[in-house]
Order: sequence, then structure tokens, then C-alpha cells
Amino acid sequence: MSTHAERAEVVAAQLRGSAVDGVRLRKSSSNLFRDRRAAGGAVLDVCSLDAVLSVDRAAGVIEAEGMVPYDALVEATLAHGLMPAVVPQLKSITLGGAAAGVGIEATSFRHGLVHHTLLEIEVLTGTGEIVTATPENAHRDLFFGFPNSYGTLGYALRLKAKASPVRPFVEVRHRRYGTAAACFAELAQLADTDVDFLDGVVFSEDTLVLSTGRFVDSAPWTSAYDFKRIYYRSLLERETDYLPTASYLWRWDTDWFWCSKNLGAQNPLVRRLLGRGRLNSRFYMKAMRWNSRLGLTRGLDKFSGWHRESVIQDVDIPIAHAGRFLAFLHERIGILPIWLCPLRVRSDGRFPLYPLEPGALYVNFGFWDVVRSRVRHPEGWFNRLIEREVIDCGGIKSLYSDCYHDEAQFWACYGGDDYRTLKRRYDPQGRFPDLYRKCVLRH
Repeated sequence: MSTHAERAEVVAAQLRGSAVDGVRLRKSSSNLFRDRRAAGGAVLDVCSLDAVLSVDRAAGVIEAEGMVPYDALVEATLAHGLMPAVVPQLKSITLGGAAAGVGIEATSFRHGLVHHTLLEIEVLTGTGEIVTATPENAHRDLFFGFPNSYGTLGYALRLKAKASPVRPFVEVRHRRYGTAAACFAELAQLADTDVDFLDGVVFSEDTLVLSTGRFVDSAPWTSAYDFKRIYYRSLLERETDYLPTASYLWRWDTDWFWCSKNLGAQNPLVRRLLGRGRLNSRFYMKAMRWNSRLGLTRGLDKFSGWHRESVIQDVDIPIAHAGRFLAFLHERIGILPIWLCPLRVRSDGRFPLYPLEPGALYVNFGFWDVVRSRVRHPEGWFNRLIEREVIDCGGIKSLYSDCYHDEAQFWACYGGDDYRTLKRRYDPQGRFPDLYRKCVLRH
């Protein structure tokens, strides 16, 4: 029954009593898709910081601790007729994790990324001090510099964020296109309409779908995609659909978009054997890490003569170059399906570690699979091709997965001068790892 301040102080005391370097978090889950090398050092137990502290319907503001997963946050806000302004796709993503990384979903064409919806961040810095950062106060440099820092400047203990009103149901309409040019042209138009949600899927070069969602008070029927039926397939089966709001928000979680196929979980028999309780991103993530430790798929590929490279990426590309980037993916990478999610930053706030042009429309491309080849390529071959193309298209990629930039290019993309200034102020002893060392060298 401790207060937030007491729980935060316990974690701060752990940090102040730790060794100077090598500090890392102990937590029950992670949505990072890059393995880290085994490391020693102190471990901060932050699992107790998982409470929703307040929901202010009148102000449209929520306050919660950093380890609150989004499924718990959504449940608490829906009870008040609200939702977080941006709800990342997977239930296990935490509010603090989305702030320290990059969180996006189908409201991002209006609200930007998760960190663009934040109002206040309470951060435990490398000095052991707990500071509150807002866009206006003395720690505004940390407020704008915290996103995309991945725990290398400090940890989010408590956050305030914007919330939006909801209605009971979402009416979903699927629009199909035969060319990328037609799809992206209409996506740009839809991003300036009053729809509540907007995203899409590329199924093939000549089959692309954009899905719009609108809140409604009633529905003639509702669909369920939490067990037997699979949401992404419905985009090609229906033109109009209705989901309860909570079901819509978690429409992608049941099958990890479509990645559940890699576990055989889209087979009806396997689906029944797993049961509803295991059809979710938490279970799939545990299975993925189990496979990574045992090396089962690596062994099978080696036995069969295939060479495999994991390509798990989300990249943001200016709309003017979206067609070019998609053509590159088809020609050089070959992963399908591909998620499309428009993104626009409407505020003037400058987030130096993940710079986006205010007012400009971007398209997030999400593609997550393994590229197999009979030819052995150097490590990271396909990921490096993607990184170069993203830069050439004037885009930027998320850092939750493998990154192969050399150090100069990395800091050119992710605000090196600003980061070093922040590091000197908030982690002068280097208790936390450097962002490049963590995301590229995996230390």
C-alpha cells in the first residue's frame, strides 16, 4: 500500500547504492527485438511501478507509473470513457517503454508518436536524482531528449499523457487498391479527414488495403478476432466491420499482426490447442526468446542449407518517397505483408533523438520476418540495405531491433550533439550505457 513517491524512492536508493556503471532493469517483459550481450552490473527492480495513478476525464489527462502495460492503462481509461491518445499495437508495451522508445498506432496521423502526447515525465537520472521534466520547466531538455533514449539517460518512473474520448464501437472500412501510387495518394487525403483511425496493409504489389475507423454509438453486429478468426485476413474478406472499442484497440495483438504464423498459431488445430489465453503478444514474445536461446530455427536452417537473417523493422518515410521505399522492399527484401501507418507531428516541440519535420506526413512501414537465401551474406546484409535506403529517402528507423549504422552515421541520425549534452548533465558518471553501444554494439 505504498505511495508512488515511496516506491520511486526505493528504486532511486537502489541506483544510488549501485556500482558506477552497468546498471540495467529487472522487469517481467520486453518488446525489444535485439539480443544484448550478457552483462553484469547492478539490476534495478522496477516491477512495482505499475500503477495507474489518475484518470482525469474533464482534462483529458492520465497519470501512470512507467511499468504500466498498455492493456491495464486502456482498461482503466475506458472505464472513464477515454483512451490514451496513441495506443501502441501490443498489450505488453509499457507506458515508460513507449516514451523511452517510439510508440505508434492508427491515431498517429493526428496525434503523432506516443511521446508527442506526453505532458510530464518523472525520470530517475544517472545521478540518482528524481527529476520532473515538462516542456516548460528547467528540465525541458530532458523532456524533449528522453524519447528514443532507451534508458540510457534515465528511467521513467511516472508520466502524464493526453487522453481522447471514446464511444462504444468502431466502424471499420477497408479500401483496396491495385497500385502503390493510388494507395499513397488516398492515404494522404484520408489523413486530412475526420476519421478517428487510419492504417493499412500491403499484401502484394497489386493488393494494398487502407482501413479507416470511426467511433459509433451502436453497431448492427460485432466481429471478434481474439480466438478463431484472424483480423488481418478480414481486410480482404470484408468492406465494413464493427468492433467494440477495446477489441479494435487490440485487433493486432491476438496474432502479433500476422507473425503468429511463425509458431503455427494460424493453423485452426494449433489455435485450439493453444487456447485463447496464449494467443497474444506476451506468449509469442516468450516463445521467440525461448527459440533464440535454444537456436532451434538456426539449426534447422543450417541443416537445410538456408541462410537466414531476421529483419524486424519499423521505419518512418516521408509520404513523397513512400512509393519508392515500397518498391525497394518488394525488389530487395521480399517480406510480406507490410503494415502501413501514417504519422504526422503537429506540435513544434523538438525531439532531437528522433527528429521529424513538424507538419509533414510520414508513412511508417512495419515489416517483421526472416529473409532466407541460399547465398551466405555478411552479417546484417539486408538490414544494412534497408538502413541505407531509409536515409536516402529522408526517413528514420526505430531502434527497438537490430541496427548496423557505423558510429558517425548513427549520431548523424539520432542527435549526437544533443545526446552528449544530455548525457553530461543527467548521467555524468556513465551509470547507464551509451545509446550507440546499447543499440548497435548491444552492450
